[in-house]
Amino acid sequence: MTNIADLRKSYERAELSEDASHADPLQQFAQWLQEAIAAQVPEPNAMTLATVDHQLRPSTRVVLIKGYDARGIVWYTNYDSRKGQDLAGNPYAALQFHWVELERTVRIEGRVEKTSAEESDAYFHSRPLDSRIGAWASPQSQVIANRGVLVANAAKYGAQFLLKPPRPPHWGGYRLVPDSWQFWQGRKSRLHDRLRYTAGDDGQWLRERLAP
Repeated sequence: MTNIADLRKSYERAELSEDASHADPLQQFAQWLQEAIAAQVPEPNAMTLATVDHQLRPSTRVVLIKGYDARGIVWYTNYDSRKGQDLAGNPYAALQFHWVELERTVRIEGRVEKTSAEESDAYFHSRPLDSRIGAWASPQSQVIANRGVLVANAAKYGAQFLLKPPRPPHWGGYRLVPDSWQFWQGRKSRLHDRLRYTAGDDGQWLRERLAP
């Protein structure tokens, strides 16, 4: 039986220096994301989302990034889910991308807001039909008796809406507006590169190196 305490890896693929990184963290993120896509990393768009509920209990789950620009990072989900309830009470969250094959991690923190109804509508109607029906069929995060509940719901809403299901009122987008970014590049001997960008009151980003 493998002793997990003995599992180790030497990180030697790349480096991250201040001179070679972008002054704007969004540009740095865009470059790394495109490099992850080009390297055919499995699910390069997958990110861990961390929220905190009213009892200060943290919770994480994996969601998929669906857009990013100067306004922030966007994903879509059920507003009545646990993450939706957490964000309704505490609109701050953290995201993390882990591109194992590239030995890279990106961490993003900030305030979360809902996207506009127009943005949510546009993305919802771009989804495959089964996914649109699924948004109606799944009472996300709620206890259900068995899988048959989901199958029956999908059949019911499929028959009701046919090929044109509208966006459910409980489903839509969120946008995390970053005030902090961290970029981590694995390095040999655990002397990893770690750069943090912090938003200043003047709209500029302060870039600092953190000890790993």
